[in-house]
Amino acid sequence: QVQVVESGGGLVQAGGSLRLSCVASGSRFETMGWYRQAPEKARELVATITSGGSTNYGNSVKGRFTVSRENARNTVYLQMNSLKPEDTALYYCFANSYLGVHWGQGTQVTVSS
Repeated sequence: QVQVVESGGGLVQAGGSLRLSCVASGSRFETMGWYRQAPEKARELVATITSGGSTNYGNSVKGRFTVSRENARNTVYLQMNSLKPEDTALYYCFANSYLGVHWGQGTQVTVSS
């Protein structure tokens, strides 16, 4: 059974930093990453990373967020710097295996102004 578990969300002031972690288990995962969803908005891409280390970022986070992973631990990280109030959202981790796409429950990030 595949499980995806996020951690590391919280409340931070604008300009601050947070680091999210996500551990997936139960399979091998080619692509892992993060999406986010703010209230009354569509889910949007934050960042993805393949097992080979290729990355992709949403336009709104480029230059501020960095995605990384540890393949041996099926763990993906999201380092978020220079946070803005508009980064406030529920952040979802996903892991893509041959079985399909698996999602975590989400971790809340709130950025105060």
